[in-house]
Parts: sequence; C-alpha cells; structure tokens
Amino acid sequence: MKKIGDNPHYDRENVLVTSPLLPPLEEFIPYLEEIWQSKRLTNGGPFHQQLEKELADYLGVQHLSLFANGTLALMTAMQALRITGEVITTPYSFVATSHSLMWNGLTPVFADVDPANYNLTPEAIERAITPRTTAIMPVHCYGVPCDVERIQEIADTYGLKVIYDAAHAFGVKLNGESILNFGDMSVLSFHATKVFNTIEGGAIICPDAKTKKRIDYLKNFGFANETTVVATGINGKLNEVQAAFGLLQLKHIDVALEQRRELTTHYMKRLGKLEGIQTLIIPDEVEWNYSYFPILINEELMAKRDDIYHALQKNGIMGRRYFYPLISQFAMYKEFASAAPSNLPVAQYLSSNVICLPLYPGLSSSEVNKIVDIIESFSRDITAVNESSSLGMTG
Repeated sequence: MKKIGDNPHYDRENVLVTSPLLPPLEEFIPYLEEIWQSKRLTNGGPFHQQLEKELADYLGVQHLSLFANGTLALMTAMQALRITGEVITTPYSFVATSHSLMWNGLTPVFADVDPANYNLTPEAIERAITPRTTAIMPVHCYGVPCDVERIQEIADTYGLKVIYDAAHAFGVKLNGESILNFGDMSVLSFHATKVFNTIEGGAIICPDAKTKKRIDYLKNFGFANETTVVATGINGKLNEVQAAFGLLQLKHIDVALEQRRELTTHYMKRLGKLEGIQTLIIPDEVEWNYSYFPILINEELMAKRDDIYHALQKNGIMGRRYFYPLISQFAMYKEFASAAPSNLPVAQYLSSNVICLPLYPGLSSSEVNKIVDIIESFSRDITAVNESSSLGMTG
C-alpha cells in the first residue's frame, strides 16, 4: 500500500530531519479550481471559515482563529491579552517563542526546564516571578504537555496570564482533553515541518467568542467593519489556497499520525535499551502526536553528541540539534540576567546533548535501521570498553 508521503520524484540521497506531509496532488486540484472560479483568495473566504470549524471540531476546542504563521499568532496573543512588562518563558525552544515577546516590547525572563520532559518547571517559574511579571509562556516541548495544573495554580496565585506555545502539540490530549484548552490561550504552528501543516500557518485557541472576535480584529489590521478600526492590528490572515491545503491535510492526518506512531515504535524497539541513549518518556495519561524523536546522549556514552551528529551527517542523515544554541545564548538575549548559564543548568545540558532524529510519513523502515545502526555503533564501542574493564583488560 502506498503511504502518505511517498513521492517517486523525492531525492533520497539525504534523509532530512523532517519532510512535509503532502497529500496526493490530484486531490488538491479541485480545491484550486474552486478558488479560481470564485476569485476569492483571502480575507476570510469560505475555505478559511470551513477550516476554522473543522480544526476546532477535530482538536476538541471551542474557538480557533487561523493565522498566516505561528509567530504572528504568538505576537497577536500577547496583544489580545494586553500583556506588559516581563513574561517568564523557556530558553529551550525555537527563537520565535521569545522573539514574539520582544516584538511586543516585552521582556523575556528565562527559567530552567525539567530533565525528564524538557518543559518549564513550576519551581523555576515561581523563582522567576518579579513585581513586573504579568504572564507565563511555557512551551509543550516536542508535544509533551507541561505541568498545566501546577502552572495554573501559580498563575492564579500571582494574577498572571498563561499563553502556551503549543507549536508542537497538534492533537495532543491530557486525560482525554485537548492540551490546547489549558491556560488563557494556546498557539499552534502549521509550518511545513509540523505534524499538520498549511505550508505556513498557525492558530490561536481561546476560551470564548468575545476573545476570538478581538483576535480576529487584530489579525485584520484592527478593522471591525469597513470604516471602523478598533485596534492597532496586523495582517495575520491565512489565505484561501493554504486554507484549502489544510482541509485536504485533515483528510489524511490520522493516517499520517499512525505512520509516525509506527516509526516511533520502531525507533524505540531498537534504541530503547542502548547504553548512553535516553528517549522521551510519554506519561500514560498523554495521547501524544509523535511529532519529534529526540534522543539524549548522556555521560554513559563516551562519544559526544556532536560526534554522533557528524557521523549521521557523513552518512546522509540530517538530524538536528533541537534546540542548540539555547535562545538565551543568542546575541539579543545573552545579556539578560536570566540568560546566565548558571540559571539554566538543565537547559544547557539538554542543548549540548540532544539530537532529533528523522521522523515523518514516508520515512522507510530501512532508513530508520540505517540511522539506528550508526548510533548503535557508538553504543557498541562503550559496551566493548566496559566489558574489557570488567575482565581487567587495558588498552
């Protein structure tokens, strides 16, 4: 059976860390023909409206507003909640997380993360609160949920807003409920690298119709009607071609997620017991989306993370060091007091020791085996050394 993602023209010389979900081209043509006939290209057309509804239904959320990309959605979420001052966030993420704060004139305050799930810890959040703190922006890293209950308790105690960067968390559930329903808002990314994509795109999930209306005004220059501008909005609208692409994606997403699960299971069977390799632990109460496959190279493996990274590259395997460097190490952030390495020991360690391995629909079992064989060779080296030491041998 042909799998989603199969493409006879795809260059397999290199195996990339991800590859976009591309449904059959012939299935997209009717959508384009309808757009051409209507001549409606943007400004909340019928495909845009339909995708908002179908995504909300699929994800189990009440109110969803589509955006041209996830960064604009993050920026607009801050505007919609009228956030000021300092926002506590993670250094272990893609730079858009903190960039969205800076574009709003906000100060990111970095806090450390949990070594088990790579998310902000409630304890680190609480230590970072100052009189200027108005919000918390955690990331559900690799789609693994944050400690949403404890974070909400802290937010309620100190009167803070919570905006989740849920770029990785499409379809993720906690105890049967969408993870997107926690906090004041959640923001998704529909970039081509994500589990579900609209080529570029994103969305804000909010709890009520009044807030969604404000968000919709803000993403369309602040227009409430033809002659009334109610806010200093931005152009964040998703166009009809990409909305149509998203509708087609939804028809294939469950098959794609199942393929991701199968590939993850294959990785786990081969990597799960290797010395020096630590894989993500997904709690039983979490329905995950298999969005990434990060491995942590720990001190039991004598090879450094970058040795394995370069060995993979030499063999045409383009893994990625997500997230390296830390956001806090970039020039525009490193002078902040909260960016000091001593404040972020776990994040520093993860950034130096994690590789995300290729994972996407269309990746073959033989390619997974090739990837694991390369990693396993380093594990064999350390195993051989340990065995030699136990026999009293020296070399």
